[in-house]
Amino acid sequence: MTAPVLPASLVENPRLDRWIRFQPDRTVRIATGKVEMGQGIVTAIGQIAADELDVPFGRVTVMSGDTTEGPDEIYTTSSLSVDVSGGSVRLVCAEVRAKALERAALRLNCSRDELTVVDGQFLQNGAATGQDYWSVAAEIDLTQAVTGTAAPKPVTAYRVVGQNVPRVDLPAKMSGAAFVHDVVPKDVLHARTLRQPNRGATLATLDEAAIRRAAKGELQIVREANFVAFVSPIEGVAQAAAQAAPRYATWQNVRRLEPAQQEAAWLKGQPSDDRHIGAPPPATPPKNLVQATFSRPYIAHASLAPSCALAEFRDGHLTVRSHGQGMHPLRKNLAEALGLPPEAITARHLHGAGCYGHNGADDAALDAALIAMRLPGKCIRLQWRREEEFGFEPVGPAMLVTLHVDLDARGRPSDWTTEIWSGTHVQRPGNGTGYLLATEALVNPPPEVAPFDPPEPRGGGGTRNALPIYDMPAHRILHHLVLRPPVRTSALRGLGALPNVFAIESMIDDLAARVGEDPVAYRLSILSEPRARRLVERVAERAGWASRGPGGAGKGLGIGFARYKNRAAYAAVVAAVTVQETVKVDRVWCVADAGLVVSPDGARNQLEGGIVQAVSWTLKEQVRLDEEGIASRDWDSYPILRFSEIPEMQVEFVEAAGNPVLGVGECTVGPTAAAIGNAVAHALGVRIHDMPLTRERVMAALLRT
Repeated sequence: MTAPVLPASLVENPRLDRWIRFQPDRTVRIATGKVEMGQGIVTAIGQIAADELDVPFGRVTVMSGDTTEGPDEIYTTSSLSVDVSGGSVRLVCAEVRAKALERAALRLNCSRDELTVVDGQFLQNGAATGQDYWSVAAEIDLTQAVTGTAAPKPVTAYRVVGQNVPRVDLPAKMSGAAFVHDVVPKDVLHARTLRQPNRGATLATLDEAAIRRAAKGELQIVREANFVAFVSPIEGVAQAAAQAAPRYATWQNVRRLEPAQQEAAWLKGQPSDDRHIGAPPPATPPKNLVQATFSRPYIAHASLAPSCALAEFRDGHLTVRSHGQGMHPLRKNLAEALGLPPEAITARHLHGAGCYGHNGADDAALDAALIAMRLPGKCIRLQWRREEEFGFEPVGPAMLVTLHVDLDARGRPSDWTTEIWSGTHVQRPGNGTGYLLATEALVNPPPEVAPFDPPEPRGGGGTRNALPIYDMPAHRILHHLVLRPPVRTSALRGLGALPNVFAIESMIDDLAARVGEDPVAYRLSILSEPRARRLVERVAERAGWASRGPGGAGKGLGIGFARYKNRAAYAAVVAAVTVQETVKVDRVWCVADAGLVVSPDGARNQLEGGIVQAVSWTLKEQVRLDEEGIASRDWDSYPILRFSEIPEMQVEFVEAAGNPVLGVGECTVGPTAAAIGNAVAHALGVRIHDMPLTRERVMAALLRT
């Protein structure tokens, strides 16, 4: 008999007591290494535990993101939380339930088959026994490793999974008590930084006296090599010092950029690490080759609140509170940067107002820790300024995508190549690919490391969703990982999925037009997978696709479809747009297949959030560069979608409860961007290949008609 295949999280954290604990107050504490960022995973994981243990949902508490007590599940990324962490909790709870019933059967001198569980109570042939989880908990050895041999419940037995329950993270958020930005302990010291312009820049002069005069209050200046921080018991004083500091600092070895480097086209021809993925090169020259190039610019996370962290170094132990997406990797990285053993550091997650990937949260944690180490016994609250967040967080990479498609006699793809130029999508510390920002300002900065991108078994980075899901004899990826992009790049929601799906789905529409076929009908002619076909047909029906007009009159209807990472949730999106001088998205329809949906409201919120963010990226967002670096450092120079611009949305899940859980957090971003692009092409009668679809690009397209 082969051993059960366990989720990666259980392989790395096999002990049961890292996941579950029966508390004296007759609750069950579940621990997860994944963190709540507004996606509702704490609620969903609590629902899974409640069902597997047969306890009321209200008796389950979920602790997330704590290096002292919780499992190490690395980062919260890639729409894997409910799938991997929830799957781990399901197996752990099933095994603990089985162990508890065994102990109860011994106590009652009965067969285990005579026992059932109702609301945490053990019944014998339906009658109360006076035994429950808490009475036998002391006799269950939770130090054992999970085996995975206890079968979880069938879907038909779920009572809480699949139902809408109150989000457990919302009360604290609504009261302002949950966010790291709102945590202000007594006697806290507020801190701000003077940022090193770039790696290798050195601080030549710093007029501390002038900065103190500008701050107008009690101020400490903490300096270590090229790292400078301003600390005060009054937040406004620290803020004033940081705002004044650039005027009184001079730097050497400042790197200069060119505005042309902000364009994705600049990537082509730059030094790169090249890979060939998929089918070998075609044996014969193409007979009916169609080519097109699409692009996405650098984009920012644009979190509503800048990065923030709290740190305290007391009695040789450092405690850090952060809204980063991986507390165990953060602890490891802090230990390396500060020269402390990992066990001397506790990292705890607190909610943050926006993240969507690798923003400045981890970097702010090191900033706070460096100050705390210099001021032991003091709680340091370090918050980045808005211009610092925009200027120094890692940004989503610009991407250039060229498609080479050979068509058969019927106008269907017979050979498909997706060629990609992109910087790395992963410079998260802990992956061997990046460092916490402040380490570059210290006396001995770590050496630069070669860029790296997530491999395809982990979903890929620049190559994510680069292989079409459609039927075709041969397809491949040519990936050019650009070695030295002009700015620091890293993970942002969906990674390369958005530009790749935008390109692929735009091409599919253009191929349909070449043979004079309806875009939905053309897709269905090259799409055999039943689950995929069902979504395309369903979203077309919901959007009234049959009444779609010929287009070209300023109104457009477009479709986009993908399966995230080609193995997670499916999403089909139709967008209705009005195009005059600018693009207005009027309405969006979305149909998704996520397998078993644990928390319908939470999953629906994820679909809607992805749609809104994709609309913003597609129409508005672009990082601007000048010779000093990132120039778009405020909301005027980096506009995002306003509440008044959010389209009417209609989202639904098709029934697929008999299938495994599929992550939904990022599945709508690519299809939404593609649907908008195709709707704009329908409205104008000409395609815009480059995001964002700005007024300037619309006007240029109109001039071509």
